[in-house]
Amino acid sequence: MIVLGIDPGSQKTGWGVVEVVRRDLVARGWGVVRMPSSQPFYERLLKIHDELCKVIDVHHPDEAAAEGIFASGVTQNYQSALKLGQARGAALVALARAGIPLAEYPPAEVKKSLVGHGRAEKWQIQGMIQSLLKLGETPAEDAADALAVAVCHAFRAQLPQLRGLR
Repeated sequence: MIVLGIDPGSQKTGWGVVEVVRRDLVARGWGVVRMPSSQPFYERLLKIHDELCKVIDVHHPDEAAAEGIFASGVTQNYQSALKLGQARGAALVALARAGIPLAEYPPAEVKKSLVGHGRAEKWQIQGMIQSLLKLGETPAEDAADALAVAVCHAFRAQLPQLRGLR
């Protein structure tokens, strides 16, 4: 099974592809779609969609997982929440167009599945992803978060071959 993980954002959208191979998780690729804040917002949404379509074309994921919107602080900065929702929408349209089933996970659940508690710091996620996937380099924060979502989905899917791996 090949899982595409997505960490949506309006300026940086992380993506990571993980394959389940027997009892192992193997990172097939990861990256960050970066959009300058000076770029018109509608063009950023198009770039998220188009870049994720390219990732889908290259890696042919069977399933996808995305981080849900973090609710804390939404009332304080509703404008950011709206932009994040629109960025997620651009990513989800790419998945829907390709017919890829989607699972969504709250950030705390993703962190708990990797580190053991839901308040893990970015550097902890990066380190755990690097260790678990045996990467020669530390992925950028957004790419590590996307890989973490994909790994969380693989664990939560209750794949028999991954039981006891965590």
